[in-house]
Amino acid sequence: MATVPVSRRRPLTSLRHDPSAIWHHIDGVMVACLLTVSSLGALMVYSATRGPEEPFNAEWVTRQGLFMVLGLLAAGVVAVVDYHKILDRAPIVYGGTAFLLLAVLLVGQSRSGTQGWFQLGQFQLQPSEFAKVALILGFTYVATQFHGDIDLRRLGVLLGVGALPIVLVLLQPDLGTALVSVAITFSLLVAAGVRGRYLVLMGLGAVLFATLVLNSGMLEGYQRERLTVFTSQERPRSQEEARDAAWNLEQSKIAIGSGGVTGKGLFNGPQTRLGNVPEQHTDFIFTAVGEELGLTGAATLLGLYSVIVWRIWRTAKLARDDAGTMICMGVLALFVFQIFQNVGMTMGIMPITGIPLPFMSYGGSSTIMAFIGMGLVLNVHMRRFR
Repeated sequence: MATVPVSRRRPLTSLRHDPSAIWHHIDGVMVACLLTVSSLGALMVYSATRGPEEPFNAEWVTRQGLFMVLGLLAAGVVAVVDYHKILDRAPIVYGGTAFLLLAVLLVGQSRSGTQGWFQLGQFQLQPSEFAKVALILGFTYVATQFHGDIDLRRLGVLLGVGALPIVLVLLQPDLGTALVSVAITFSLLVAAGVRGRYLVLMGLGAVLFATLVLNSGMLEGYQRERLTVFTSQERPRSQEEARDAAWNLEQSKIAIGSGGVTGKGLFNGPQTRLGNVPEQHTDFIFTAVGEELGLTGAATLLGLYSVIVWRIWRTAKLARDDAGTMICMGVLALFVFQIFQNVGMTMGIMPITGIPLPFMSYGGSSTIMAFIGMGLVLNVHMRRFR
């Protein structure tokens, strides 16, 4: 009698997706927070630029929406490619960005006393924003070659890597972006294992250098006034000063203070609707949140930022190698410094600089750069087991 073959059932595990695939390790919490903050940012940009009466202007928010889409696409590409392959090309990225920083000094467009933009049709490219990410990659590439053994000669090399983009940005001059790069460099030096006494000396040197820049002829008078106005808010000022640096700060504090606990309501803030806060859709976007959404909205936004910062820190600890940890630490320093500086300046506790609020301020270069930075962190998180 013939034997009837018995079909074997395929194991269920073979029908499922590979559990080791990187897509199974996306940080969903971080992605959700990023989408929420960037969506709120677009809403606040619209509120700050729509105008007081119909027909409302949607041009600015349309552009910001385009920047968000481009940023998400860039973050996706960066997250897909293994960060080790990206680091292999870090010298090209770093060198190319340094070339753009030099070129913008020669043929770039000037705005508010800073020559830092290339005009591309209706859009502007700001190389100093992308230099932040290039600095993280270039520094990490060099530091990982030393395997934690940082002597004075190697420390000098690392300082040189950090100093080049900082000097080129200062020549624009853009002290705010240069300070962000200083914070990134210091954080990466800590992550690279530089000795504590060297870090203390470099910290003192950075303070001395900033003091020299403020008192040199590198910055225009109005630029120095913007940076130092928060230290003398109570002193009497001339009409010219009141129209310039002090005006920004005063209107910013009025907007935030008038919001109270629950705010004036979306699109109902007088300061925001009438455009009383200069550069509100860019540098001072937090004032729109404070006025229209109040303390509740501002605290919610800061809470979302706190979750993002925590997830970056968590990814740095979970990274499978020093390169992944250093990338995350650089991105962490970038965002923490910018958030603290931007929010602080709107409340009068930090200098007024042109540093945007990540994912909130209007701007193509800053928005795309922020998404690229988070794409690098997601990249490290997805490959922590591989």
